[in-house]
Amino acid sequence: MDNRRDFIKKATLASAGVAIGTRAMSAASYNRIIGANDRVRVGIIGFSNRFRSSLAPSFADHSKAMNFEFMGVSDIWNRRRDEAEAFFKGKPSAANDFVKCRNNDELLDRKDVDAVIISTADFQHALHSTAAIKSGRDVYMEKPFAESLEDAKLCLKTAEASKQIVQVGSQRRSAPNYHAANKFINSGEFGPISMVEMTWNVNQPGRWRLPELTKEIRKEDTDWDRFLMNRPKVAWNPRFYLEYRLFYPYSSGIPGQWMSHQIDTVHWFSGLNAPRSVSANGGVYVWKDGRVNADTFSAVFEYGPFDDPSKAFQVIYSSRMHQAAGDVKEYYYSNAGMINLDTNEITPEGGLQAGPAKAMGMKPNLLPKMKLGEVAKMETGANTGADPMTSLHMLNWMECIRSRKQPNAPARAGFNHAVANIMATQALHTGKRVTWDEKKSDIVVS
Repeated sequence: MDNRRDFIKKATLASAGVAIGTRAMSAASYNRIIGANDRVRVGIIGFSNRFRSSLAPSFADHSKAMNFEFMGVSDIWNRRRDEAEAFFKGKPSAANDFVKCRNNDELLDRKDVDAVIISTADFQHALHSTAAIKSGRDVYMEKPFAESLEDAKLCLKTAEASKQIVQVGSQRRSAPNYHAANKFINSGEFGPISMVEMTWNVNQPGRWRLPELTKEIRKEDTDWDRFLMNRPKVAWNPRFYLEYRLFYPYSSGIPGQWMSHQIDTVHWFSGLNAPRSVSANGGVYVWKDGRVNADTFSAVFEYGPFDDPSKAFQVIYSSRMHQAAGDVKEYYYSNAGMINLDTNEITPEGGLQAGPAKAMGMKPNLLPKMKLGEVAKMETGANTGADPMTSLHMLNWMECIRSRKQPNAPARAGFNHAVANIMATQALHTGKRVTWDEKKSDIVVS
């Protein structure tokens, strides 16, 4: 009878043989199959600020109990490699023989890497994940899933044709309050969603703009061609490298960084994979520092079943990188009330009161006021640090690597938020209404 190691080994190799090709069938891949009691060795792809402030401590929360450790780092900037080595020196979450790789090829060619955490520039996530999955590694990838539809399709196809565990960094999907909201909506008690309002007003100059570091970085200390990947070959630009969030096509900015989190919950709660249409406005209204990505952005989506136009609701999304009044808000409305995911409350606010109901020959329809279960306050802002939501999401990934079960935010969830992001970005750039062709799985700019 096969033991667990044999079973996982056969399942992984069978899938890899169909979808991935010769590289996944290498001796290196064969030797990386994880047993129940084996220590899982994780490589870091991109030693970013996000990684060191949030992902590394979230990993450390559970590394001992789950028997995981960081084995090394891949970063094309030598300074980041040295910083990673110093950061993990003496830390129990990292191996004593922590290695530094100049690029992902060097890391993925090693035999002692079981999984990777990817925290690179936005446009690189899908391509870096695709290479890691093809090499037989399980993946935790930061959002956004992708910044182009072509890259998103490639990564989704690769992930779904493999047996690898792919967790997208949509950490709301591991938070108890969001699970409570999803359960309540899908119980039918909430009623059909009629409107969603989402706001993310945060000014983060220390995260998006890095003027001092931009002066210090040198092209010869990095690998500029590797950074550009499939983007047009352009001359060295340290701002593109370090402040990529400000510059399309390296990032869409607000949609990729922030809207991806919130629009993902719309897909999750509604069971819909993509918006029917979106219109958007915005621009660089305040920060005239050479950036091209909007510092002020609004989008209006229509969601509903593609085979039933009589059913629909809107999502109104707005975000500005200045004047942070309002911060982060997520309101779901039905004709009976609302769910406030900032206060974690269900209330009758806005529901059908007795007066209007009588005038329409109807009965009042009001939700009782209640809490979204016993939930801890979850951090929904940016620069979260090792917040409980990210820590729980990392734990879910680790558990799924052990169990081989589907994680909370699989590649399909990432693909869906990428579609909404890319549609909104195209609507912003063209000024036109953008629709989704479900049959062709394609974006149409009308």
